[in-house]
This record gives sequence, structure tokens and C-alpha cells, in this order.
Amino acid sequence: MNKIVKVKVIKKNEPKAEAVVVSKAVERKTSRQAAREMVSTVGDWVSEFKQRKQDETRAAIELLIQRPQTSGS
Repeated sequence: MNKIVKVKVIKKNEPKAEAVVVSKAVERKTSRQAAREMVSTVGDWVSEFKQRKQDETRAAIELLIQRPQTSGS
């Protein structure tokens, strides 16, 4: 009959499973930290958007001022 034999192979250079579990637990972010990062990212996007719009408006105004104005009469 077939007997199923379970063999556990332990390699000398591999870290122990317990150490791996602990390091993964430390890497997890709390929901508060994750929320802070999201708010910071969105805030950065808003700031970049505002800055880009200001630059575009400034360039448009400068172009408008540089054009020679011609009178209709």
C-alpha cells in the first residue's frame, strides 16, 4: 500500500519562518498611516495642478500683453 510520508527539509542558510512572519508584520502599515499617505499624495496632485494652471495663465497674459493692439477705426 502507498504510505504518504511527510518530510520537512531545513536548509542552513534560509531564515527561520518566525523571523519572516515578524518582519512582514512590521512592514504592514496601519490604516491611519495609509490614509495620511493618500491625503499627502492627493494634496501634492492638487498643488501641482494649481501651479500648472497659474503658469499657463501667466503665459497667456504675457502673450496678450505682447501683441500689438490694432484699433478698429
